[in-house]
Amino acid sequence: MKALVLEGERKLVYRTVPDPAPRSERDILVEVKFTGICGSDLPRAYHGKAYHYPLVMGHEFSGLVREAPATSAYAVGDRVVAFPLLACKRCGPCQTGDYAQCENYDYLGSRRDGGFAELVWVPEENLFRVPDRVDLLSAAMTEPCAVALHGVERLQVQAGMRALVIGGGPIGLMVAQWLRVKGCRPVTVADIDPAKLELAGRLGFAVVDSKKTDLVDETRAVGGADCVVEACGLPATFLQAVNCAGRFGQVVFMGNIAGDFVVPEKDFSRILRNEIRIAGTWNSKITPKGRDEWTRVLDSLDDRIDVKSLISHRPPLSAGADIFDRMAGRTEWFSKVVFTI
Repeated sequence: MKALVLEGERKLVYRTVPDPAPRSERDILVEVKFTGICGSDLPRAYHGKAYHYPLVMGHEFSGLVREAPATSAYAVGDRVVAFPLLACKRCGPCQTGDYAQCENYDYLGSRRDGGFAELVWVPEENLFRVPDRVDLLSAAMTEPCAVALHGVERLQVQAGMRALVIGGGPIGLMVAQWLRVKGCRPVTVADIDPAKLELAGRLGFAVVDSKKTDLVDETRAVGGADCVVEACGLPATFLQAVNCAGRFGQVVFMGNIAGDFVVPEKDFSRILRNEIRIAGTWNSKITPKGRDEWTRVLDSLDDRIDVKSLISHRPPLSAGADIFDRMAGRTEWFSKVVFTI
């Protein structure tokens, strides 16, 4: 089969590799149709963050069942997506269904080979069926959309709450959509990138250009935000998020931080006096089945949640090395890149 292989730091090669082999009798072979680049893939490829080489990255993908055991609930041709975290199912968090907190997990696309390839074996319990009405292209966005939903679930949202999302990238704009679905009004997206703000405006959100406007002053002028989600990962925006929250406000930190986050004394005092609640978030939940975040995402795609508008590039996988170079070099604007296999 063909795959985009990370052979070393900054060395991506599209080449023929041996077909993968199953690791369990319950594994299902998936023929990948679409696979997205996650924000974590760039440092993994270009900044030495890979666990090992060679590595086939890619943990956001959709496809068709190619092979399945006779006793499987899936059949050849079924449209599926895969939860990429492979939990041990033995530790304490796994016993409560909190697989993202597993103490000994594996991971498609980072710890083992993933979806930047034509074929990948996935444990049956990690697969979800894609509804007929949902495009497989949209379905490839299930994983990041579930991550966005999980972050919003860390908030106690009531209809009519004022919400602010700091960061207009794909995750931030999916977070904003989930906040709107949950009844937040208004939902404001803040960023310094005109293209991201334009896209947020087209999706129906109020926008603030943080380059031209003091975001904290602007937000406090209306009493502060009830819910703030930081989706950038910068120390400055972490502090902005805290300072934009109103009394009894809630803050969720989603961005993978780059640098040290220092809270000055006066800002920490404000957290205490205003009784601001701060939560972290990572990954998503696939339990309890039927009411899990992945099922809810799949029920909402191409309906209440618009992910196609976030996809700026749809190159073939063979162009992967060039795409990563262009993204790393910031030579053009990218929102979400989804490879067509």
